[in-house]
Amino acid sequence: MPNKKPGFTGALVVLTMLFFMWGFITSMNDILIPFLKKAFELSYFEAMLVQFAFFMAYFIGSVIYFLISVQSGDPIDRIGYKNGILLGLFISAVGCLLFYPAADYRLYGLFLGALFILGLGFTLLQIAANPYVAILGSPQTASSRLNLAQGFNSFGTTVAPVLGGYLVFHYFALRGAPLLNADNQPILTDGGNAISADGVQLPYLWFAGIFLLLALIIKLTKLPQFTSDETIEKGAGALRYRHLVLGMVAIFMYVGGEVSIGSVLINYMNEMVGYPEMEAKSFLAFYWGGAMIGRFLGAISLNDSIKGIKKNVMMTGVAILTFFLIYGIVYLESGLAFTRVIPFLAFMAVNLLAFRLGRSLASRTLFIFALIVIGLLIVTLFTSGQVAVWTVISIGLFNSIMWSNIFTLAIKELGKYTSQGSSLLVMAILGGALIPIIQGAMADATGVHASFIVPVFCYIYLAYYGWKGHRIKPLKTTTHSRKQP
Repeated sequence: MPNKKPGFTGALVVLTMLFFMWGFITSMNDILIPFLKKAFELSYFEAMLVQFAFFMAYFIGSVIYFLISVQSGDPIDRIGYKNGILLGLFISAVGCLLFYPAADYRLYGLFLGALFILGLGFTLLQIAANPYVAILGSPQTASSRLNLAQGFNSFGTTVAPVLGGYLVFHYFALRGAPLLNADNQPILTDGGNAISADGVQLPYLWFAGIFLLLALIIKLTKLPQFTSDETIEKGAGALRYRHLVLGMVAIFMYVGGEVSIGSVLINYMNEMVGYPEMEAKSFLAFYWGGAMIGRFLGAISLNDSIKGIKKNVMMTGVAILTFFLIYGIVYLESGLAFTRVIPFLAFMAVNLLAFRLGRSLASRTLFIFALIVIGLLIVTLFTSGQVAVWTVISIGLFNSIMWSNIFTLAIKELGKYTSQGSSLLVMAILGGALIPIIQGAMADATGVHASFIVPVFCYIYLAYYGWKGHRIKPLKTTTHSRKQP
């Protein structure tokens, strides 16, 4: 690979846009759930099939990819990372286009099929885009580029509830014929506005167009050739590593807990404090925005080149600036009064303190953050009103570093099984499919408030993994002189 890679700044900008859209569309599921729940008069369990279809695609797609890899080598290595991204974008665009007939014919099953196809496209993008960003420049700055791309991914999840909610429940919804219920009456939002098929048809047509445009730009952009030097081992030797297997469960629990909480937040805010969808979506932005704040803080906290007072000042400054970025976006769309989001600042202070207690150690920080989330969920379960709402919203701040910390701990010292272990961890995104429907079933049986007991168990396991589960134990071999392969 040549030392100098001129002209790749533009390519990095395009791929950063891809990460943004990736996060945006994923977070749009939280808007789709209340929309489809009303449009099809679904139970919470049935509505949570949205997340089941989307995240099950990650699992099935990753399993297929893994099986092909162990049998005949890495598929992306054969077709190239650029072609892998292009294929992922095309599949994602097809998934978005299917929203049009699904809404036109009012077929919930077709909506779920469209989400499944969209998830398959994102699975391929997950596998291809991350290493591609890493090679667009010097290896010494690869981590910085990935953090930047992941930050924009979080920015997408933050903007989606605000912009997506406005498009689905207001802008496009008011332009189409109202959807009618079984009594031939218009289906209304919590705020009393009619919803229409255009509310999901037109936004997802735009999303499909954006994916195809990105594919065209990437196709025409000069990108480096990349071939992995690592051999994909046959069999499933990575599963012999205890900390990886326990890490797979941790990824399952983390994704499941985070997605499940975000999925019920709009309905929960209506149940707790009477917020309609157009109002609740503004507060949902702080749940996902908290993850963006925490990821930026984590990038600084774990940077050994920044020390002492300088690190504390940088973290505080970044936290405040990012908070006002989120609030500014929400304010421009909804005019939300600043006094209504002041409680979030208190939880940001707790987040900064938790980073200090973590001492830049991945396992320790994961343990502390998981304990705090357990505490927040317990407060939620035993309180009501604004207190219960804000303790749930603030969980986003502490979810922030969990994915990267778990992933790093789980693949540590895997050696030749690192790629195989990584694909196994991607499979564990299955948690985003199963945990939400479990909480949905609980919400049907006991109400949304009591259903928050479900993610408590997820975070108890995450605390265990940060405490002891991540520890690497020697493998038993046939020889007595060597413990490690």
